[in-house]
Amino acid sequence: MDIQQTGAVLYVEDDELVRRAGVQSLQLAGFETMGFAAAETALPLIGPDFTGVVVSDIRLPGASGLDLLAQCHERAPGVPVILVTGHGDISMAVQAMRDGAYDFIEKPFPAESLVETVRRALERRRLELENLALRRELAGHNSLASRIIGRSPAIEQVRSLIANVAPIDASILISGDTGAGKELVARSLHELSPRRDKPFVAVNCGAMPESMFESEMFGYEQGAFTGAAKRRIGKLEHASGGTLFLDEIESMPLALQVKLLRVLQEGVLERLGANQPVRVDLRVVAAAKGDMNEHVAAGTFRRDLLYRLNVVTISLPPLVERREDIVPLFEHFLLDAAVRYQRPAPLLTERDRMRLTQRDWPGNVRELRNAADRHVLGIPDDLAASACGGAPPPQALKDRVEQYERALIADALAQAGGAVAQAAEQLKMAKATLYEKIRRHGLVVRGEQDGRG
Repeated sequence: MDIQQTGAVLYVEDDELVRRAGVQSLQLAGFETMGFAAAETALPLIGPDFTGVVVSDIRLPGASGLDLLAQCHERAPGVPVILVTGHGDISMAVQAMRDGAYDFIEKPFPAESLVETVRRALERRRLELENLALRRELAGHNSLASRIIGRSPAIEQVRSLIANVAPIDASILISGDTGAGKELVARSLHELSPRRDKPFVAVNCGAMPESMFESEMFGYEQGAFTGAAKRRIGKLEHASGGTLFLDEIESMPLALQVKLLRVLQEGVLERLGANQPVRVDLRVVAAAKGDMNEHVAAGTFRRDLLYRLNVVTISLPPLVERREDIVPLFEHFLLDAAVRYQRPAPLLTERDRMRLTQRDWPGNVRELRNAADRHVLGIPDDLAASACGGAPPPQALKDRVEQYERALIADALAQAGGAVAQAAEQLKMAKATLYEKIRRHGLVVRGEQDGRG
């Protein structure tokens, strides 16, 4: 038994009969338990990777239970230590609680009390280790795959395109529905580019009043207009050297479109009230909802500006078109929410997964993230309900089975690192059958040289 990894209980008690009774009670309750007559023999097993708890009598020959508590805090600060006390040791145990002991049990105690206290302590240790792992995982999310979550062919293509164009300065237009993750793509482009150490400036063109647009974007000199008490640097100038992200670009006023086009063409701008041009060096990433050609045809967006902005176009499909990405995204958001709210990350049942993949998620990734937050916080939220609170449109049984099968196969392939043989074993089906289903569902197999494992 690897005592470091099993969530074991180290039971320290010098009285052999009491020790045997305690160890037996914990083992009968299902806990891996080891008994020790002295603190010195248990201590070498306690380190930063120890996933279990310690139960120790306070009064021991040699090092006491309090000494063991101090050593545990030094070696592995998060390990819960439960102290067992005699009647005269209560004040000592209370002080030990102040010094960081998890709990204490007074002799004589029923086996149920010991088992319940150990169960709570192990759960706390599990959650603490889980949160530490999540913090490390989230802090280390520097790769593109960890930013743009998903395993669908559409998302694989988006990641490939981002990796290809991020290092160059070409203007990029990101198209997609509300909540699809357009700003996340823009930030990924910036963070993977040589401009990563310079500003990333995000502007929501649809949220800025038209009367303020020019001054906010171009800045102004002192006295340029009533209320201009001092010079203000605009968003364009502030983004110089870095990336300017223009969200909802279709909402930009026509008059400002002309001025933005000049900045992109000539690399200079003029603050309001200024006579001298200011040179700027920026990369523009724009995002839009709907078909920009329709806005051009309607006369609300300049064709020449569109050509300047969409040197490369990245299209983000809605979740309803890439259902195999829903569960991986939801699980990622669960982990993120668990760290933010200091709550345990709930495990998803197969029923939860099925409901997640059946829902259409009209709010896309944003709606999915909010649902994950509610799930972590324990707020009731029927995963099968629609955004408007009603049930989703009924689907034919065949379509529902197809969607669920595709999601299960994609999940098994991801867990197997793309190894079809291993995924087939996990799914308990013949490898040839799995290959046929992979082909029929249009799934991408990674990690294989010839596509045949």
